[in-house]
Amino acid sequence: MAHTSPSSDQLDTTESKGILRIITYAGAIIAFLIGSGFATGQEILQYFTSYGYWGVFGTGAVVLVLMTYVCVEFLVTGQAQQFNHPSRIFHHYCGKYLGIFFDYFSIVFVFLSFTVMVAGAGAVFQEHYGLSKYIGGIGLAVAVGLTVWFGLTRLVDVIGKIGPLIVVIAVALGILGILQGSDGVAHGNSLLSGLELTQASTNWFLAGLSYVGFCMLWLAAFLTALGKTSRNSRQAAAGGLLGGAAFSMACIVVGLGLLANITRVNGTEIPMLVLASDLSPLLASGFSLIILAGIYTTAVPLLWTVSARFVPEQTKAFTALTLILAALGTLIGLVLPFSQMVNIVYVINGYVGILLLVLMLAKTALRLFSNRSGALTAGQV
Repeated sequence: MAHTSPSSDQLDTTESKGILRIITYAGAIIAFLIGSGFATGQEILQYFTSYGYWGVFGTGAVVLVLMTYVCVEFLVTGQAQQFNHPSRIFHHYCGKYLGIFFDYFSIVFVFLSFTVMVAGAGAVFQEHYGLSKYIGGIGLAVAVGLTVWFGLTRLVDVIGKIGPLIVVIAVALGILGILQGSDGVAHGNSLLSGLELTQASTNWFLAGLSYVGFCMLWLAAFLTALGKTSRNSRQAAAGGLLGGAAFSMACIVVGLGLLANITRVNGTEIPMLVLASDLSPLLASGFSLIILAGIYTTAVPLLWTVSARFVPEQTKAFTALTLILAALGTLIGLVLPFSQMVNIVYVINGYVGILLLVLMLAKTALRLFSNRSGALTAGQV
């Protein structure tokens, strides 16, 4: 039988689709991670800026290396293993018993993270619009609950397009904050010792580990399921590399922007809106909508992850559970101020996530060692 080689047009089309898929994966990662903490600037303030230069660049370097590794590893493993259920990723890295612990712990954390999104939406409505936080929180819960019904495929399509746009705008605002900051980066750094700032940990290094730790618990099941849709490991790895690196660099830029305006943003619930307001009230109003979009793009997969863990999608039980979780998350999320929710939920769970990170690194190291030993043995033979 004669075999015909693919034409150059077919190769170009295939390559273009592959690049588009990689960008979509990266966009999904970014959109998932921006959430209320990044988009508002609150988690950047607590994990990066509050430690000054060491926080912005030291924590930033830790996050850049480890976050990129985590994104690549989850996507590639999801593509290779094709788990029937994404939560099997925890058993893959942690064994049976610790796997069960992380499986259920991550679900609790993901749900609590959804409550943080609700608190973030409420804070935007209260601090920027002067309206009741209940309007923002309940509105978000309703929008997210309805969106989750569409399923994961529709979910990825939506957040993969919104995510990069939000990061671009946030980074632009961070750059403008650096250039036009009321304090300036150097002066802002010197002022930190005299300010009472809420910090994520006792030092910048632990803050970086904790930051990656809580993000991992978010990303594990979601990226495992996403990796399953990839055509090959190279495509999955490229998407993880691009998404993890782009998000980490965005954190550094925004962290510098906040540092240059530290006296203005200290003590505020929505630091990024302060930066926007200093530039233009109209810009602040527009960016408030961007923040809400960022919260939405993270809240949707968070709620989907919890519902899908217990019941199949597109069933009456899935719909009922989604509505119940959305309502419960709203009640919890509107109890405490947003900044306190970030500090409590993210920090505590971040330290648990560090254990998962250590186990992942150990398994990766063991795999690389085994592959190298196998290659050497084969070479000797």
